[in-house]
Amino acid sequence: MNTVGVATRRIEALIDAIGQATLYLSLAMIALVATNVLLRYAFSFGSVWSQELEWHLLATVILLGMSYSLQRGDNVRVDVFYADFKPRTKFFVDLFSYVLQLAIALLFIKLSLAYVGQSFAIGETSADPGGIPLRWAVKGLIPVGFGLLALMTVGALLRLVVIEQTRQEAERV
Repeated sequence: MNTVGVATRRIEALIDAIGQATLYLSLAMIALVATNVLLRYAFSFGSVWSQELEWHLLATVILLGMSYSLQRGDNVRVDVFYADFKPRTKFFVDLFSYVLQLAIALLFIKLSLAYVGQSFAIGETSADPGGIPLRWAVKGLIPVGFGLLALMTVGALLRLVVIEQTRQEAERV
């Protein structure tokens, strides 16, 4: 196997491992929401901390899971026109899409670093009494999540180029 293939498989394996972890995190979030609802309505007991933990977990699932979802093709796509495109046209549409996705991911990383840095520098905590003290930690997942998206996109670009090269070689034969 060539170097590009090895790099692509390693990137995909990392994204898969993180994606699998987010699946378990989703289960934890569901259990937390169910517990909070039960405690609130059955026992008139609520906790700001546990309610904030719900959206912290949701943000984590989204930011860490988006690259996994896109890698697996679980995202919503509109294939009305794409399905009828010739392979070469599909290649260019995919190439453009991945390059645009990579640019957006890198832009989000760049823009979020100062935001996260400021939050960390001031030791940002919840504005609500009894809330989660480390607000900066969940904000720190923004560049991490988009970094994973950028990494996944690089892997997808590498795979796309290899597939296109293979397709072109097969056409020559």
